[in-house]
Amino acid sequence: MSREPNTVFIGRKPVMSYVLAVMTLFSAGNEEVTLRARGQAITTAIDVEEITRRRFMENMSVNEIHIGTEELPMEEGGTRAVSTIEIILSAEARPREEAKATQEPKASATEVPK
Repeated sequence: MSREPNTVFIGRKPVMSYVLAVMTLFSAGNEEVTLRARGQAITTAIDVEEITRRRFMENMSVNEIHIGTEELPMEEGGTRAVSTIEIILSAEARPREEAKATQEPKASATEVPK
């Protein structure tokens, strides 16, 4: 698990690994899950959100998206700007459908059909 609760840090693993992590956090009862990525992993974070929402959790929605830049020190000296993204997902509670009776009442043995 990550250092921050309900957060999935996106890296170089296959997309479905992160989709599974998001679904696991939601099934554990979390109402919100945060995806965080930077640099080239930003596209993977977007893929994770889209695959999770379209294939597995149609009731999931995107609450917020934060984009920014981090300054990372380089080995040669100086700094390098790296883009970052944070996507906050939430699982909306769907209203339960009321149970509908679909079975016709049975005719009693003493009733005679007309």
